[in-house]
Amino acid sequence: MSAGKHLGKGSVHPALPDDGVPRLYSMRFCPFAERAHLALNAKKVPHHTIYVNLIEKPEWLVDVSPLLKVPALHLVGEKEQPSLIESLIIVEYLDEKYPENPLLPKDPLKRAQDKILVERFNALTGAFMKIALQGGDGADFWPALDIFENELGKRGTPYFSGEKPGFADYMIWPWLERLPVAEYFLKERYNFDKQRYAKISAWLELIVKDEVVQSHYATPEQHLAYWRSREAGKINYDLLA
Repeated sequence: MSAGKHLGKGSVHPALPDDGVPRLYSMRFCPFAERAHLALNAKKVPHHTIYVNLIEKPEWLVDVSPLLKVPALHLVGEKEQPSLIESLIIVEYLDEKYPENPLLPKDPLKRAQDKILVERFNALTGAFMKIALQGGDGADFWPALDIFENELGKRGTPYFSGEKPGFADYMIWPWLERLPVAEYFLKERYNFDKQRYAKISAWLELIVKDEVVQSHYATPEQHLAYWRSREAGKINYDLLA
């Protein structure tokens, strides 16, 4: 269940069923929140989604996210009803709490290696935000992407997680879904070479068709409309509502 539009300052917390299922506080165009959506959907965990305006945050957000961040997962079925924040912490919790459809490998070494790979992806997320928010030229974006092109080659599988998508794929995907945003800001400096990134290109063609990815997918046009609204100083969070 989703509360629909993004709720902001002065809003009333939506009335939700007292059914004990987790409540995810999110923003529809946030790539970090997208990680939590993908994990919940991959694991088929019933949940409610409450979308939040991150510019004019609702006063009640502090009750479920003390740092006023999304994603936040409110565990209303647990004792004292705690909340979790930070996308990777939420995803790892879900993977352990709900063992069906595991996202992380069972093998301890492979598990550690996938976590390290996602940690290394921080260089690319930082480079993306520089492009989108600070007028960066993308000089550090492409070398960061090279790491993942090479890693797919080493693994010799269509996905980072093997023959089907898993933790590493779903944690990386939200930013590569936004490649058209990087192209929009970089213009002629955009340099996604399909020969240089042959394996990533093949991965992109596969993962965009994945059922879990499609469950929380926004088209390039929708992402660009959101970022144009940011540029104009009138953020439209509800493009998909």
